[in-house]
Amino acid sequence: MQGGVAALVVTRARPAYDGPVGAQLIDGKAVSAQIRAELAVQAAKLREAGVVPGLAVILIGEDPASQSYVKAKARASAEIGIRGDVHRLEGTDVPAEIEAKTRALIETLNADPAVDGIIVQLPLPDGVDAEALLRAIDPRKDVDGLHPENQGYLLQGAPRFLPATPHGVQQLLVRTGNDPGGKHVVIAGRSKLVGMPLAAMLLQKRAGANATVTVCHTGTPDLALHTQQAEILVAAMGRPDGITAEMVRPGAVVIDVGVNRVDDESRARGYRLVGDVDFESVRAKASFITPVPGGVGPMTVTMLLTNVVRAARERRAVR
Repeated sequence: MQGGVAALVVTRARPAYDGPVGAQLIDGKAVSAQIRAELAVQAAKLREAGVVPGLAVILIGEDPASQSYVKAKARASAEIGIRGDVHRLEGTDVPAEIEAKTRALIETLNADPAVDGIIVQLPLPDGVDAEALLRAIDPRKDVDGLHPENQGYLLQGAPRFLPATPHGVQQLLVRTGNDPGGKHVVIAGRSKLVGMPLAAMLLQKRAGANATVTVCHTGTPDLALHTQQAEILVAAMGRPDGITAEMVRPGAVVIDVGVNRVDDESRARGYRLVGDVDFESVRAKASFITPVPGGVGPMTVTMLLTNVVRAARERRAVR
């Protein structure tokens, strides 16, 4: 998968809605299913060689969103033939005790030859040093791509693992015929998980990249001045409906990474999920757009599994 973007199959997205004007919907579930089918074939070949890719997920505490994400990762692992083990730790200890227990578990998993990938599910309880724990993971098993060594490889243009959400964004673009090569990409958001690594990826001189990249954020004066220039606009600021129609260039491709809860008394659960893009207004102006949910979200777990398969193949020297 990684480094072979030019050979990927392009699938055209379905219309977003009935009407004379409107963006085509980029169906993250459909693209994710396509990639998972490819991963299942790769995992089967590894099993034929006596290798079962293994993912270890460390879950600390009882955060409902984290538990949901971990279940999704375990379920997706099983679907494509990867062993996914969840290691649960109490989140009620004092931070120093949580860190000590987590570090000890990480050391055990680092030494386990059956484990190819390790992730610590974020966010962590208040006061726990997440950066220190991520640095404790063996870089060869850091399938989130968050270890400083792997981030350094990415910036050098020779990535070991591509961070899952940015890689998912790239794949959505390429597989829907919206290759970023030669395009002006504006990323609204500078987080370490999305904005910064995505900018580094798309700037590189390689297939699926080679773009001109502008990075903006919530502190950028006159944000619209920059977003209006984007041929491809990626919204990843964590601000509900922060990108509106007047901020978007006609015909732009719009990728919405944001997932935000807003109160909605009409819903049984009391809230609904929205992205960083005002979907209803922007879809009438864009050429392609991702929905929330169902756009970038399904890709994140899938691209994580891509890294697990890659780690298993390279660590076990299987080709």
